[in-house]
Amino acid sequence: MDTQRVSVRAPELANWLLSRGVSSQSTGEVAGYLGVPEDQVRRRLHVPRQRGQWVSPAHGLWIPVPLEYRTWGAPPGIEIVEALMRHMHVDYYVGWLSAAELHGAAHQAPQVFQVATSRHVRPRQAGRTRFEFQIRTGLSELPTMAFPTRSGTARVATPELTMLDVASDVALAGGIDNMATVLIELAEHDQFDVARLTELTARFPAAPARRIGWILDSFADMDGLDALRETVASRAVTASILDPLGPDEGSVDRRWQLRINRDVEDESS
Repeated sequence: MDTQRVSVRAPELANWLLSRGVSSQSTGEVAGYLGVPEDQVRRRLHVPRQRGQWVSPAHGLWIPVPLEYRTWGAPPGIEIVEALMRHMHVDYYVGWLSAAELHGAAHQAPQVFQVATSRHVRPRQAGRTRFEFQIRTGLSELPTMAFPTRSGTARVATPELTMLDVASDVALAGGIDNMATVLIELAEHDQFDVARLTELTARFPAAPARRIGWILDSFADMDGLDALRETVASRAVTASILDPLGPDEGSVDRRWQLRINRDVEDESS
């Protein structure tokens, strides 16, 4: 859309753009619509922003807020993460409990919107959403899916990658019990494939894959885990620990080379 041929008043601009399917704008694009220099955009949008019509989650990025989200202060994180990361030139995917929730497998609603990134990005707030970012090495080689949003799609970890995320970072998963519940529910996802999970474990340390295997073996009554067990049990001689936040004690399950250092409860039951 040619901003040089259109002039819109600041109080009307958000609704005007949304009616045309525009979900994000740079400062330069907004300046073009308003017919003002870029350094005047923040002042011109001050009142509309206070009214909840706009949110600016990064310098130079403006998101017009749909009417139904204006009491929230911004659209949900999944609706703006693609525009935010594209604006910042950062490769990303939505992971951990945020991905689990999108896959229908978060027993507890995550308190933050968890995003894996290719480089450091500071946390930020956009309306009700608190974005937290974790650097993931080799991110571009990890499998994601295009999750539909009202403005396009966002990159979200596959069920298999989500499993490995939450099993790698137990603290980010809300503790070992919540981790176990999420793993069990992800294993019931219609797109989950244990063969893809087994292949993907090569990109992660042995510990998270051993945790996944032991949880599914113990609580999900799941068949087809032999290849996963053989793959991860042989990765290292030393047993991994079930709960890295717990004590270094307990018996070792030799089938999974995993030290069971605490009891686990499936919180969904």
